[in-house]
Amino acid sequence: MFKIRKSKDEEPTAPGQVRIKKKSRVPGVMITQYVEEVPEGMTTPDFTRKPIALTIQEGKLAIFRAVVIGKPTPTVTWVRNEGEMDERYKTVFDSSGEHQLQLPDVSVDQADTYKCFAVNEYGKAIVTATLNVIEAVREMPEDFKKALKTVVDIEPKGEENPKLDEKFWELLMSADKKDYENICAQYGITDFRWMLKKLNEMKTEKEQEQGRVVERLCNLKPIELNSSGGAEFEFEDPTTKIFLYKDGIMIPFDADAEIKHGLKQVGKKFVFNGFNPEDAGLYQVEVDGIKIFTSDFKLPPIEFLVKIQDVKAEEREDAVFECLISQPLKKITWKGKNTPLEQGDKYDILVSEDMLIHTLVVKDCMTLDKGIYAAEAGLVSCSAWLVVEADSDPNSKGKKKARKTTRAGGGGADLLRIAQEQNNKIQKQKDELIAKAKAEAEAAAAAAPKEKAKTKAKVKAEAKGKVKSEVGEVYFTSGLSDVAAIIGTDAELVCRLSKITATDDICIVKDRTSRKLIIKNCKEDDAGKYRCEADGRKTEAVLHVEDPPRINPDDLAVFIKPVIIKAGKEAAFKVSFVGREPMKIQWYNEGEEMLEDSQIKIEKSSSHSRLLLTKCQRKITGEIKIKIKNECGTTEAITQFVVLDKPTTPLGPVDIIESSSTCIDFKWRPPKDNGGSPITDYILERQQIGRNSWKKLGKIGPEPKYRDTDVDHGRKYCYHIRAETDQDITYPGPPSTPKIVSAFKDCINLAWSAPTNTGGTNLLGYNVEKRKNGSNLWGLVNHPDEPIREKKYAVKDVVEGIEYEFRVSAINISGAGEPSSPSEFVFARDPKMRPQFTDKKIKNFMVMRAGNSARVNFNFQASPIPTIKWLKDGLPVAKHVTVSNSDTSSQLIIPSSERQDTGIYTIIVKNLVGQETSSVEIRITDDPKPPGPVELDENVSGTVTVSWTPSPDEKKDDRLHYVITKRDSTKRTWQTVADHLFNNKFTAINIIPGRQYQFRVYAKNDMGISKPTESATWEVKRTKGSFEMPPSFSVPLKMHNSPESYECYMSCAVTGNPRPHVTWYRNNISLNTNTNYYITNTCGVCSMVILKVGAKDSGDYTVTADNHLGRVECSTKLVVKGKMSNASLRYISYFLLLWLYML
Repeated sequence: MFKIRKSKDEEPTAPGQVRIKKKSRVPGVMITQYVEEVPEGMTTPDFTRKPIALTIQEGKLAIFRAVVIGKPTPTVTWVRNEGEMDERYKTVFDSSGEHQLQLPDVSVDQADTYKCFAVNEYGKAIVTATLNVIEAVREMPEDFKKALKTVVDIEPKGEENPKLDEKFWELLMSADKKDYENICAQYGITDFRWMLKKLNEMKTEKEQEQGRVVERLCNLKPIELNSSGGAEFEFEDPTTKIFLYKDGIMIPFDADAEIKHGLKQVGKKFVFNGFNPEDAGLYQVEVDGIKIFTSDFKLPPIEFLVKIQDVKAEEREDAVFECLISQPLKKITWKGKNTPLEQGDKYDILVSEDMLIHTLVVKDCMTLDKGIYAAEAGLVSCSAWLVVEADSDPNSKGKKKARKTTRAGGGGADLLRIAQEQNNKIQKQKDELIAKAKAEAEAAAAAAPKEKAKTKAKVKAEAKGKVKSEVGEVYFTSGLSDVAAIIGTDAELVCRLSKITATDDICIVKDRTSRKLIIKNCKEDDAGKYRCEADGRKTEAVLHVEDPPRINPDDLAVFIKPVIIKAGKEAAFKVSFVGREPMKIQWYNEGEEMLEDSQIKIEKSSSHSRLLLTKCQRKITGEIKIKIKNECGTTEAITQFVVLDKPTTPLGPVDIIESSSTCIDFKWRPPKDNGGSPITDYILERQQIGRNSWKKLGKIGPEPKYRDTDVDHGRKYCYHIRAETDQDITYPGPPSTPKIVSAFKDCINLAWSAPTNTGGTNLLGYNVEKRKNGSNLWGLVNHPDEPIREKKYAVKDVVEGIEYEFRVSAINISGAGEPSSPSEFVFARDPKMRPQFTDKKIKNFMVMRAGNSARVNFNFQASPIPTIKWLKDGLPVAKHVTVSNSDTSSQLIIPSSERQDTGIYTIIVKNLVGQETSSVEIRITDDPKPPGPVELDENVSGTVTVSWTPSPDEKKDDRLHYVITKRDSTKRTWQTVADHLFNNKFTAINIIPGRQYQFRVYAKNDMGISKPTESATWEVKRTKGSFEMPPSFSVPLKMHNSPESYECYMSCAVTGNPRPHVTWYRNNISLNTNTNYYITNTCGVCSMVILKVGAKDSGDYTVTADNHLGRVECSTKLVVKGKMSNASLRYISYFLLLWLYML
């Protein structure tokens, strides 16, 4: 039972429940969730199929359908918006999971908005649907509109009603009144009185439109499914615009194309295509935008009486799946690996005549075809495995296996027996229905008045019109049978009938008691149902007019004649045809479909197809077939194609019949392929073992045997045998003797010139043969089917140390010509070469972090293969160092490097020709440790001297230096004031009294920079007043020894007031105006920088300072020595050790 309540009643919310709105995937469904989180595995209710709005005629059966999901299973209830639901309403739940609300004999007062609720403990889902009921048709006077009074609504001035989207009114038409406020708020409507008035007008207008449409229509019938799997409905006014909907979704309407469910108008009837079980559902007809009536289409329940079984098939064998269903169906759905399967080259889908046995044939099974295959009929399905066993024969590995003619699987005799029993059962049910209908008809005829029992007979051909004839006492001794005819041919329908009248296009033949209806030159319009009636009795048959592909007889006669051409030429095949489009056209060569490529061109159109083969080869000789297919049938045409070519090599082994001092008698087998022509001669050549020349023996006839009497006792001979046919085949001449371009242990490069005689055609390529020194057998270097295109080749199939000779033969369309003279002998070995490194840029310095792996790689070339030795600082490398060598490269790896691995690594590559060396310095270091405490001191006014304790890493790393940054109290940012300092002291200048300064000192090397060591805050107090004093040096110049090309920095501090004038001298020559020296005087700190010291800079340097109170001077000496670093000393010591080692 279902709960009856008002739709406006709100369900109470239990304590602790929430109301969370959710969105459904189905439009129009509202979901409310009662809990904040739904437990795993549970779901709120939802609709997968919602009820749709219905417009139905009064007195018919109205059905709302819905399918719900949810876990746990929801409870479904139905309510109406206005009024109660009484016993006239029926709720039904069938086995397919569909909930129905049925309204038998629907009346006008039941027109309303209905709601369907699906509720479980986690939430509820609601959906609404409207039922419109059309009252019985009543006549309405034509001047009814004139009698209506004109009512004019006067709206207030200055107010304009907004223009709204039609979707707004559609929502209001199908919504409850309680939802009006929310919808208006969503669209910004505030004038509710105007909205309600407009809505009532639209509802009234819609009802009037429905009434006007119903006025024009009569004979409203539900959609009926006929025996052929189609359905039809009829209107008196065929000009009306018709639309068909299934479950609320419009079905495509195309009168010209064969679309699934596509409507097609035949007279006053509208016919749409055949149905399948999945097409079951609720169908609606819409006329001029108004839904008029609905019809429920539902096939009888279908079951699998015999399901498909697992099939085990061998590779390249056909696999068969068969099943038996309980009701006849034209088609079921076959799936392989969840993919729908269609009739084609890979699959055959077959249906028995009684449409009960359905068969799927998987042709030419391969291992990729294994998997699960399924058959689906409506809501039921069955599945089975296909197991494909690979061929285990080792001899066939890598070869294309032959197609097998056997089949695996199938139902067998039991399946046919069960199908026959089921067919008898179905036929018995049909006979019972026919008998029942016949009994009802006879009872109705007996009750009819006798005066109305006048005999009438008529033949009704509904596709061409009606043909009528009136006779007396007519009866049928045999009825009509369905006929299939091809376009352009005559169709005959035969029954036993009294006389009727013929027309121009329809010929009626009378033969005693039988009547024959002949429709001449059938057209597509002639297809349809034909009925013959006589005295209340009738018989029907369907005429199917088909248009299968048909090949033009003249073209077919030309096509089937064998085509013979020479190799390298082109051949064309053309066929004209007619038939219903679309047509699938396929060309085959020996059963394999031909696809377009560089040598195959296929032209296709609606009336002809042309196959063009260019540069034909002997291998495509065989059967050429064209296959044309459309929905009405398939036609094929076959011809033979022969490509003439040179014969293949005669087959061995050669059998020696006689071998004596006077003759050698031997025989062989003919070639496997004679090239399409009989063998006319064999051509022989002979070579005496130990000689390079060949003697031509000439043509010996078509017999595969030869007796050679021109022999010398004790000599050995080798023979070349070649077959020849009567075709005009010209072979090219011999190319030039191949030249040896270069030779290596794994490759010998050849070059040659083209032959002067090409045989009258273009050359296709060359064959290269090789022979070892001391052997008489020549071996082909390239593949027989892949000739060499260029006039050079790199022979890589050689063995190091073996001596070879080579010869070349040219190839044209006739085949390979005579070979060239052999080349000179050459050894397969590398030429002698002094070792040399091949790297464009060789690294000579590397820095690695301690703990990481260091890797050095050198590439070289040398012949013969050299010996390789690695040294570190002139000594063999340590055991933990790994060295990997190959013929062309060497690699040194230090797996986990340490500081003691720092040094110069040298590689020595040496062979018989010479040696080559290369070195790389590897420095292993780590992030430096910070320096010690920083001290600040003021030696000169306006400066501060920064000194610090050296970093612990300074002694380990000669490339470590220091960086100093400064920050004052006004800027608050750190600025670098010195970099690349290799001592532990620095004087900062421009120190302004009254400001606070801080300094940071960093240690830096090739790997990175250390954490800073920060000084204390430094501040010079401001002093008031001033006094005069003569100049004096507070910090004098120091002695300097500088390496060549390095920077030299000299400085001193001068005090005095007024500020003294400072002059620099070298060897008593003033330097103040010399641009090679950078001289500064800042706050009493006088400095001079020589950017790149040279030998010319050596000498005595003097600084003088003078003001009006006096003059002072200070001198020093600069000694420039040759450039010498630790690395240089290390290199010198290393090369001394290396020189001693080589001695």
